[in-house]
Amino acid sequence: MAASPLIPRAPLIAAGAFGSELAPALVASAIARGLRAGGVSGTDVCALDGARLRGGALRASLAALDFDARMQRSRAVILAERRLDERTLEGSAAFEIASRARQSGVPAYAVTAHNELDSFDARVLDLQLIITAASARALAAAGRELALVL
Repeated sequence: MAASPLIPRAPLIAAGAFGSELAPALVASAIARGLRAGGVSGTDVCALDGARLRGGALRASLAALDFDARMQRSRAVILAERRLDERTLEGSAAFEIASRARQSGVPAYAVTAHNELDSFDARVLDLQLIITAASARALAAAGRELALVL
């Protein structure tokens, strides 16, 4: 019996808004464009609601998006969040997604406009790489950079 060809698993982009001019879908689209330019053929996009979901609402929103199953099928999670800092992470979608990825053994990467995490916090979240990008062009460049490590 012949072996079936390996089908590469697509990275999952979990994107929030980067201010009023870059909605979650635009953020994810720019990163996906960069990934394609870097040779990554497919992506799974999970645009997160612009509202700051917490607690039960966050868990319900991730469940409605079938996030855990999508994450398990992915080669990596790319978390796109406007700001990463210790103060805003607790209970946030970024923290929840990074924690779920870590617990599931799925590598997680982050793209952010403002990175204020120290190396200890980044290690606790088990983020493999944090790239700073604030514009659509910079987000696409971040996607190309991520394509090199995925």
